[in-house]
Amino acid sequence: MSLKSNLHNLKEKYKGTKMAPAFNALHTFLYLPNETTHNGTHIKVADDLKRTMNTVIMAMVPCLIFGMFNAGYQHFLASGAPVEFLSWDAFYIGLIKILPLVVVSYGVGLGIEFIFATINNHEVEEGYLVTGMLVPLIVPIDIPLWMLAVAVVFGVVIGKEVFGGTGMNILNPALTIRAFLFFAYPTWMSGDKVWVHGAVERTKEIAAGANVDAISGETILGSLAQGHHVDYSIADMFFGFIPGSVGETSTLLILLGGLFLIFTKIGSWRIMLSAVLGALTMGLMFNGVVSSGWITETSKFYTLMSTEFWHHLIIGGFAFGVVFMATDPVTASQTNKGKWIYGFLIGFLSIMIRVFNPAYPEGVMLAILLMNVFAPTIDHYIVQGNVKKRMKRLKVKTA
Repeated sequence: MSLKSNLHNLKEKYKGTKMAPAFNALHTFLYLPNETTHNGTHIKVADDLKRTMNTVIMAMVPCLIFGMFNAGYQHFLASGAPVEFLSWDAFYIGLIKILPLVVVSYGVGLGIEFIFATINNHEVEEGYLVTGMLVPLIVPIDIPLWMLAVAVVFGVVIGKEVFGGTGMNILNPALTIRAFLFFAYPTWMSGDKVWVHGAVERTKEIAAGANVDAISGETILGSLAQGHHVDYSIADMFFGFIPGSVGETSTLLILLGGLFLIFTKIGSWRIMLSAVLGALTMGLMFNGVVSSGWITETSKFYTLMSTEFWHHLIIGGFAFGVVFMATDPVTASQTNKGKWIYGFLIGFLSIMIRVFNPAYPEGVMLAILLMNVFAPTIDHYIVQGNVKKRMKRLKVKTA
């Protein structure tokens, strides 16, 4: 008897039981359901929610693989024993540190999805397939796994399930998880020791009196926020050979992923482009303030304000946030005009928060979460404006 026949027999066994949603999710992960509709008119298309989620994951896989190499490379570089970037030693360190993050993210998140589907007797939603990949890419490499598990529980339950599940949430679940980690465990989400593997443990050893060298893992934004200048080249920042979250360093791969999402019509080019324009506008304004002499070098905002306006696009998590999280079709604006406003404000506010909040210079997370809340309001006024325009046209024609 074939595997497909066995699965069909199991489906009949679990049909009508509490475990049916969980089994159907596993069944249709490999096979298309053999059910067809019988009533009404339907449009047949090749894509569904699961394929859409898998496409987004495909766009992020290069960032994940690059992050594994970069994690090991940054570890050896900071330890004073640099290795080749594309080496087994670098990849091995990244693999053993990042793979557990992926396993915990998917294991805990999907486990909660299955529990809620079983309790509420509805189909398991595929929305967490993307969130489960996003989470390991936006956290520090050495974050304790139990912290990640707690944050995932919070993000899935409070950020999504209480609103009714996938398609009903108003906040991006992955960013909700990251925000929880930042506010609940700030020492593990900021500073110059969390972004390079081994830096935290080495600091503890030094504090205990061990005679070992410290490892610095300060990011570019962290250095700029403290008024320090950075030695990284534009090429390093663009290609991603810098410390940072697992998947946020390589602007090149993020750009390619964004183009892939635009090509597959999953990601909104309007949101991406308008966010870039918003960031450049805010950066230009800050550069103008510095060049006018209104702010001096003694100001704590000077270094970030004087940073070349376009450099903001290739440092920190701005590019990753704009491509993979601001374009979330559930929490973003739905109207075309609303997408322009939504994206522009995300870019504008990201750089504003980055400059004015030295304690947390990475502002894209807060900017996206804030605009998630205002996205329905933006769409409401866009729709109402269109209704009023059409009503005016109707009155003119009937007059």
